[in-house]
Amino acid sequence: MKKLMIKTALVALAGTTLCGCIEEIDLQSSTVTKEQVLKARGAYDNLVSAITSSLNGEFFYSGNDGTDPYDFGYPSFFLQRDVMGQDIACEDSGSEWYTTWYSSFSGLAPTTGRCQLPWSYYYNWIKNCNIVLSMIEGEPTKEQKVGAGIAHTMRAMFYHDLARMYAQKPYGVDKSAPTVPIINEKTTIEESQTNARATNEVIYKFILDDLNAAEPLLADYKRSDVYTPDLSVVYGLKARVYLDMQDWANAEKYAKLAQEGYTMLTKDEYLSQTSGFNKPNEAWLFGLTYRSTDPNITLNDADSSWGSQMIIEVVPSECGYSSNYVGPKRIDAHLYSTIPQSDFRRMCFIDPAIDEIYVEGASDEETEALTQEAQVKALAAYSDDPEGLWWTGYNVSARESVGYMPVKFRPKDGVHDNQYTAFTVAVPLMRVEEMKLIEAEAAGMQDEARGIQLLTEFAKTRDANYTYGTHNEAYGNTATSAFQNEVWWQRRVELWGEGFATFDIKRLQKGIIRSYEGTNHPMTMRWNTQTTPQWMNLCIIQTETNYNGAIENNPTPIAPTGDSEPFAW
Repeated sequence: MKKLMIKTALVALAGTTLCGCIEEIDLQSSTVTKEQVLKARGAYDNLVSAITSSLNGEFFYSGNDGTDPYDFGYPSFFLQRDVMGQDIACEDSGSEWYTTWYSSFSGLAPTTGRCQLPWSYYYNWIKNCNIVLSMIEGEPTKEQKVGAGIAHTMRAMFYHDLARMYAQKPYGVDKSAPTVPIINEKTTIEESQTNARATNEVIYKFILDDLNAAEPLLADYKRSDVYTPDLSVVYGLKARVYLDMQDWANAEKYAKLAQEGYTMLTKDEYLSQTSGFNKPNEAWLFGLTYRSTDPNITLNDADSSWGSQMIIEVVPSECGYSSNYVGPKRIDAHLYSTIPQSDFRRMCFIDPAIDEIYVEGASDEETEALTQEAQVKALAAYSDDPEGLWWTGYNVSARESVGYMPVKFRPKDGVHDNQYTAFTVAVPLMRVEEMKLIEAEAAGMQDEARGIQLLTEFAKTRDANYTYGTHNEAYGNTATSAFQNEVWWQRRVELWGEGFATFDIKRLQKGIIRSYEGTNHPMTMRWNTQTTPQWMNLCIIQTETNYNGAIENNPTPIAPTGDSEPFAW
């Protein structure tokens, strides 16, 4: 799209925090020159801040009205990707619930608005990075070093996401597979009109070049919070990149470096009803936070927010798509069934056995009241608002059940009666647990015994009774080793809802299984594939292909014509 191509001599006002700091502008122009920006008080620092502050809070896609429920920044893409697989079972209907990505694949065609969503977001984030880097002439000054390091780091993260979302095949399968066009701080508008999709090999080199540039720039940076990247995040991103490249030695090396100074979540921290996955802690390398002044909190009853989608503990008098309108995104029934009772992560999801509680009374009315009372009592193990959970399960969701509902992501400070507070939570973007799992997988691909030892050490912090070899179901790519299947299971449970599902399915060349006996995926969406689904390769928006003649698009996704025969585990 023409509006996304950046000419280095000009800096657009839109999407930055420059308001009020430009002393002099040309009233006949909507642009600000590079020289004007450099003269503005605090301009460089403000532009650096815009790189990370723009990850959330604004209605970047839908504009000021904020009526699109998935328009809440970077964490929205976690859900867009995760529902494409099998680990999240969506409700039967409702566009508020990501059904475009879950089932209606014609809605991801190049001519649709949903197709525009990732393209607009990511390339505008990249634009913010490019603007900062374009302001540096030669080597960064002492005052510019940290900002340049942040810009290189974030640009690498964005392009890594894009490469994985748009590549027709992962790096480990085909280095020559096309991904997306690369636009850097030197790309001109003329060059952008004939800018072909970079291959995996080219874009991964570009990503590593950015991270290599960031490493010395952030070497001495001491941040005040986890909302800007530091050296540990650079190492973490390198670990992710090398994992994709199957460069096992470097993946292990950088995963270990990223862990320095961090400790894993304890059981109490993981299951905290006031701070569980809503507040930075010693396990978070990187995160973002929603603020009380953000438009997607202040407008539209805060319904267009991460909290509205993933926090179900908000009382009926308040708002929230998950808790009060449509119903929650639930964990896949089979995945849940594989989590042992002794694994404390099982308590992040409500046991479907509660739905089977039945207490008989003297009349139908009394039986109903006694049953509800007993179910609410059982739900108290999961929340200090068990009545609210019961209401959501039986009066909001069409499923009329509480089983498999998630309580992983908690309302801020345990607040249930005010969504404007409850939804102003932090969201993890990188945790030390992910780094430990990368280290284990990478080590095991070099020396399986060493990998098994690391994986077992990790798993026993979650389940003291863990025994290696119990979670290596082989389906999809059966060439994947039992060891990698075991690591994959740990990733699916540990990182559920954090945006890794599709990336792992593509990287490991897995299929998906939604149709099986006892499935909780809705009818007409119960699909099984033994190969990676074609719908996981996103299309490029048509306005971009019209403008950039060098782009060849991915095929439009086609949904299966009917439910698959039940899979036998």
